[in-house]
Amino acid sequence: MTEAHTHGADDLCGAGLSLYVHALRVGRVRVDDTAEAPCLVGLGLLQPEIEDLGWLRPVAPASVLHRLLRRSAERIADERRREERLETVFAPLLQLDGSRATATDTPTITVLGDKERINQAITEAMTDATDELLAIQPSVNPSSPEAHAVALVRDQALLDRGGRIRTLYQHTQRYSPLALARYEQLRGDAQARTLDEVTERLLVMDRQVAFIPANRDRTLALEVRHPALIDYFVTTFDRLWHLATPMYPEAVERPSLNGVSPRQHAIAGLLVEGHTDAVIADRLGMNIRTARVHIAKLAATLGSESRAQLGYLIAESGILRQEGATE
Repeated sequence: MTEAHTHGADDLCGAGLSLYVHALRVGRVRVDDTAEAPCLVGLGLLQPEIEDLGWLRPVAPASVLHRLLRRSAERIADERRREERLETVFAPLLQLDGSRATATDTPTITVLGDKERINQAITEAMTDATDELLAIQPSVNPSSPEAHAVALVRDQALLDRGGRIRTLYQHTQRYSPLALARYEQLRGDAQARTLDEVTERLLVMDRQVAFIPANRDRTLALEVRHPALIDYFVTTFDRLWHLATPMYPEAVERPSLNGVSPRQHAIAGLLVEGHTDAVIADRLGMNIRTARVHIAKLAATLGSESRAQLGYLIAESGILRQEGATE
């Protein structure tokens, strides 16, 4: 089946439902008629006609319903047997650990070993959340449209429960179509601000559980339920939030100072610290070519003819001190 028809009978597409109704009324349909609704054959709603394989006959709805309910009952029974096996395995272990506090009372840090498990844990935590999501997202680059859709649904569910969402991005995301589209779709108390530099990804739900990367490629994560660490994450987020520039629901543009844009000011600070173009680009969330364009514009503004002279002119110009004085 095509991607557009990967659904179950409980979520039958419009084309499939229409064709199945037609087949029930007239008794059969041509195989070619199912091009727009291949799901009907895959779900067992249509079956080939023995006498002429160019035709398909509808399977009686009662028969289909009975078959699907039987499968559902079998899946439920399998899950119950799995629960029984888990209880059997863990019963002696719980007795050994009986003198300790229960899992819900014990501060924990859990390593999540793959992206599927990470997403599952985040979804479970979001389902339980009722008050607030704090998020730091260095970039808006989901692994797939499906992942973006899942995140959008769980965020909207929190907003529908009366919660709020505050997200910090890097300044490079201020005009990201994906970021802007995300907030245009959300309904509720969702706010976003930006900074030149932010920390690695951070999610905090209801100030009870947090998720942070456990390696650079984010294939591992830590699920943190330790009150002291959660308090540290929330305090860090709040301080960054107050320093950040509003992006949504109302965007605020940062003013230029003496012809030096806010982005060039951030680059100037990193240049004075002696960082390379590659490091500057990485820390500010841009590609190296864009970073070099900004460096060239900064050099032209200050009248610099070399990299060494540029660092000296930045220090002499006082633009870093001026920015600090305005904050």
